[in-house]
Amino acid sequence: MIQHWFLLSSDQVPLRWHEAFPEGLSGDESTLNDRLEMPCHVWVPSQLPDWEVKVTRLCACGAVVCVLSLQPDSSEAMRAFAAGARGYAHVFSPSETLKQVAVVTENQGVWMGSELLSRVVGASFRALGGRDGVQVERLERLTERERAVALAVAEGHSNKEVARQLEITPRTVKAHLGAIFRKLEVRDRMQLVLMLSRQASASPQH
Repeated sequence: MIQHWFLLSSDQVPLRWHEAFPEGLSGDESTLNDRLEMPCHVWVPSQLPDWEVKVTRLCACGAVVCVLSLQPDSSEAMRAFAAGARGYAHVFSPSETLKQVAVVTENQGVWMGSELLSRVVGASFRALGGRDGVQVERLERLTERERAVALAVAEGHSNKEVARQLEITPRTVKAHLGAIFRKLEVRDRMQLVLMLSRQASASPQH
C-alpha cells in the first residue's frame, strides 16, 4: 500500500486531507526524509518556501508528488509540473477529489482541475494560432454543432460556458464532446487542440 505524506506539521494539515487518507502521515522535510519509504505519495503545499526545489528533490527520490495551492493559477501549475509534480489542485479540495487525484497520479496520469485545465488549453490554442490556425479539413469530420463545441472547448471554455454560449445543456455538450473525441481520435482537450492546429506534427495515438 502506498504511503501518503503531507509536507506540513500535523496541526496545519487540512481536515479533508485526513478524511481522504486516514493512514496518512505529516511532517516537515527532515521528518519525512527520516521515515520516507517507497512507494510514496507526497503532497506539497505551494505556500512553503522553496516548494519547487522540494518537489524536484522528492521526485528525484522516486516519490509521486502533488502540489496543493491556496490560489491555483495556470502559471503556478506549470511551475509545479516543470518541477516534476504529477498533480496540482486546491489545498481545500474535497476528500473525494483528493482520492481521485491520488488514483490518477499513482497510475502515471497527470491531474489538473477542470477549470484550470480549460484555461491552459485555451492558452495553448491561442499560442498555436487560435481559429486562424485550425486545419479546416479536420473539422469536416464533425457535424455543424460538433464543430461549434470543438472550437469553443479549444478556446478554453468549460462545458457549462459552452452550454450557455450555444444555448444547450451541459449534458448535451458532454455528449458532443464524446463524439468529437471519437471522430478525431483524441483522448482529451489538449489533444483536441493539437489535432485542430496546423502545428500538429503527429497523428493521434491509437
